[in-house]
Amino acid sequence: MAPFIYALCAVTSSVCAILLLRSYFDSRYRLLLWAGLCFVALTINNLLMVADKLIFLEEHMLTLRLSVSLVAVCFLLYGLIFDE
Repeated sequence: MAPFIYALCAVTSSVCAILLLRSYFDSRYRLLLWAGLCFVALTINNLLMVADKLIFLEEHMLTLRLSVSLVAVCFLLYGLIFDE
């Protein structure tokens, strides 16, 4: 059941990223760009989670996953603070 949930999280975040970036290209509202980039990084984070939990069982990718999550949050914070 856990592999299904990990994959579902990755699919959900990638769909959110696609919808946000598509909406940005239609409207050019910059906050959509930053939110889309945040969800792209969260998709990468979820894919790393799948790889960490299902493929590379002996190695731990926690530091890499947390770094990607930090980048995702920084994208969103930058968009919220510096864009109008």
